[in-house]
Amino acid sequence: MTDRPLDGRVALVTGASRGIGEFVARRLAAAGATVGVSARTLEEGDNKFEGSVSRTVSEIRAAGGVAAPFRADLGDPGDRAQLVPLVEEELGPIDILVNNAAITYLEPVDRFSARKYDLMFDVQVKAPFELTQAVLPGMRQRKRGWILNISSGAARHPVGPPYQRGMGGGAVYGMCKAALERFSTGLAAEVYADGIAVNALSPTGLVATPGVIHHGLDKLVPVERHEPMERMVEAAYVLVTGDPAVLTGRVTYAKPLLEELGVAVPPTTQ
Repeated sequence: MTDRPLDGRVALVTGASRGIGEFVARRLAAAGATVGVSARTLEEGDNKFEGSVSRTVSEIRAAGGVAAPFRADLGDPGDRAQLVPLVEEELGPIDILVNNAAITYLEPVDRFSARKYDLMFDVQVKAPFELTQAVLPGMRQRKRGWILNISSGAARHPVGPPYQRGMGGGAVYGMCKAALERFSTGLAAEVYADGIAVNALSPTGLVATPGVIHHGLDKLVPVERHEPMERMVEAAYVLVTGDPAVLTGRVTYAKPLLEELGVAVPPTTQ
């Protein structure tokens, strides 16, 4: 069996300058995919967080993979419209789309501004929808494709009453992720006959990404409930390489998915 099962495939991963998107892009490239690496941050220093599209591409190339950088602000309608055509012009038809990009504001509803509300929906709901619209015609024509939407446990309804203190401010974030999950299952039903898999994946616990640390969420969750990056990445890999006839329409979590399929988590990729 080849150790590069994705040879000849083209993948687009959004939000791939750091965190989950970065490591998913690296995993796909290691398996042979040609990867379009997209995010707002093109170069180191363009953002307050460490990481950039250029760095991710450099790491992929240094490991022997093939990747190209694409700067895109998915809060911008023009960038959303241009991203897929630009990737396909340079790399070829997209076989795998990973909608990972997110922007998050954790504020109570009564103080949530219209600007922040619109931006969160643009990046986390509208962008996955529009990028999916752009890749679907080609996938349908080829009768092959994988679309993965990265979600969050925040999509689940809070348990109560009474409700846990100290976890406020997540209503809009949870609403965005719930919308993304419902979109995933509905789309999976629509494109099943076309051989296209559509799934939504969340960490079982908390992945300590730069954004998570910035918001201090890692301090609110016990260490034993933190999700290793490797587990989340391998679950994503499974969902974009599985048989679309059976592995589709899932709203799932990394650990139980891998346990169900009997997939071992590889050694650290970080």
